[in-house]
Amino acid sequence: MRYILIGLVVFLLNTLIAQQSSTLQPIDIFDLEYVGDPQIAPGGTQVVYVRNFKDIMTDGNRSNLWIIDIDGNNHKPLTSGNQNDYAPRWSPDGSKLAYVSNENGKPQVYMRWMNDGTTAKITNLQKSPSGMKWSPDGKWLAMTMSVKEEQKKHDVLPPRPEGAKWADAPIYIDQVNYRGDGEGYLDVAFEQIFILSAEGGTPRQLTFDPHDHFGIDWNHDSKSLLYASNNHPNWEFEPRNSEIHRLSIEDGSIITLTSRFGPDRSPKTSPDGKFIAFIGHDDTFQGYQLDRLYTMDSDGSNIRSLCPDLDRNIENINWSGDGRSIFFQYDEHGNTYVAKTDLNSNRTQIAENIGGLSLGRPYSGGTYSLATNGNIAFTHSTPDHPSDLAVVNANQTQRLTRVNDDLLGFKTLGDVEEVWYPSSHDGQMIQGWVVKPPNFDPAKKYPLMLEIHGGPFANYGSRFSAECQLFASAGYVVLYTNPRGSTSYGAEFGNLIHHNYPGEDYDDLMSGVDHVIDKGYIDDDQLYVTGGSGGGVLTAWIVGKTDRFRAAVVAKPVINWYSFVLYSDNLGFLSKYWFPGKPWDHVAHNMSRSPIRLVKNVTTPTMLLTGEQDWRTPISESEQYYAALKLEGVETAMVRIPGASHGIAAKPSNLIAKVNSITRWFKEHSVDKEIKP
Repeated sequence: MRYILIGLVVFLLNTLIAQQSSTLQPIDIFDLEYVGDPQIAPGGTQVVYVRNFKDIMTDGNRSNLWIIDIDGNNHKPLTSGNQNDYAPRWSPDGSKLAYVSNENGKPQVYMRWMNDGTTAKITNLQKSPSGMKWSPDGKWLAMTMSVKEEQKKHDVLPPRPEGAKWADAPIYIDQVNYRGDGEGYLDVAFEQIFILSAEGGTPRQLTFDPHDHFGIDWNHDSKSLLYASNNHPNWEFEPRNSEIHRLSIEDGSIITLTSRFGPDRSPKTSPDGKFIAFIGHDDTFQGYQLDRLYTMDSDGSNIRSLCPDLDRNIENINWSGDGRSIFFQYDEHGNTYVAKTDLNSNRTQIAENIGGLSLGRPYSGGTYSLATNGNIAFTHSTPDHPSDLAVVNANQTQRLTRVNDDLLGFKTLGDVEEVWYPSSHDGQMIQGWVVKPPNFDPAKKYPLMLEIHGGPFANYGSRFSAECQLFASAGYVVLYTNPRGSTSYGAEFGNLIHHNYPGEDYDDLMSGVDHVIDKGYIDDDQLYVTGGSGGGVLTAWIVGKTDRFRAAVVAKPVINWYSFVLYSDNLGFLSKYWFPGKPWDHVAHNMSRSPIRLVKNVTTPTMLLTGEQDWRTPISESEQYYAALKLEGVETAMVRIPGASHGIAAKPSNLIAKVNSITRWFKEHSVDKEIKP
């Protein structure tokens, strides 16, 4: 009892300190909220959205549903409680709202009648539904659920005597991908398509073949479904080669509509049923390949590309209500936009600053929904706030919510400045952002932290980042950039690291550090570097090539490309797209890009930080590097996050532990052991 009381006192003191502080503190993570999955009503007058929050007592992420008029009035909750309510979907006539909730344990489908608020649980499912989609006639909901396949028996033990206590039986594995990050060891199971009556009951399974089915959409007459699936014989080793299929509801017959080598997915039927829009590309086995926008006739003929001049990755496509335009989103220079195009590829930008779903770091990731009248609702974020709800109504953009004003309205955040600079390697212009400590004084000298994004095919941008703001509150100037290989700059820029990673992206990052030092407010004897995943790769690469940083934190890295390909949860993909071939056929290439090769050069105090259940960049990679640094006599430590997968920050306390571990390591290796802006 004594220790419980001490812990409670410490917690209350930390909370009180955070509340009194004028800058963001780690404990404030539990008070941050964000808007997700905004669904605008068919008539465009209301929006239902998912309001995400955190439960400090269970260290959990929770969500409820809220509703608001498109003019910002009548803002109120539809659900409440420490549960997860999500995936709201309006019926075609706007009279009902289907959603998923784990209010009573396992996720189930609920229905709400919007005229009087009556709500009912309409399923008793054993597996979580996903991709829920109303039929145009409002009678059915389509969804996918995981269905286990019968597994091969491996009976190698004789019968146990009655009452005997033996060890667990051996586990037999013969599939290519046998474990998944965040999931652990996998059952042999596939996502199958089901339909559920809008009146509720037992869903009816429509697909049975041993492949995943995804991206479902109804045909305009509610008699068939479109979906994507990779059912080619070599699907485990050609994971991107999906096709679009049509499934008859009446007799279960399937017609395959596409046939090229490469991913065709996300089919969307035009309102009149004449055309199908979809996204995909011709697969050339490059590390970074852009998904393009296409249309075809309803029978799969006459495929043509729209917006071929747009050298950006296209996502989230939707037909306009009149069937004359297609809306989509794409990333451009660290920002996310919604645009529309007519069938002649005449493009118009609709909205910007779509994002804010990555609370920890300033990654891309946002979404929008479209009403029949052309209004849209979207997640909106800038560097000073996580995702809020915004709408485009009659071509005017309006932010409707400020869900963090109760916290951030009383905190001084670090200002974020966009920078561009030439790479020392070839003059390539690189975009970055500088986060300054709150109450920044340009006459003072500050320590600089270089924070590197993962991926590597991803992008940072002008979005909120709790981690960068906490680093700034601790007294650091934080630099984050999009070196070559980053998305949102086109296919050529992204593939500058194809079979060349790490490579000249090192020069891009070092040029960014030099650019900020030249501004005059950096103590160049107080440089620090960190990054996670692909950023962990580059951090380890950096300390193997230079000793200019006082300390480094290498988070969830790849250290040895040979072992990574064989241990990661993406075996069928990595050796074909990121490397010239199998590791043993290209040993020299794999080792030339592996940070472990440079370990003899490392003198920088380097901490490793990885989740113990990370199967994307397994902790065995961190353990290799830790052992190598120890053998070389380099000051090092390893922080293992129990129960955490690759997404370390999935639990709020893990995000706090990550930030505090980094700042503590850097503080311990600073000039005076204390960061004083």
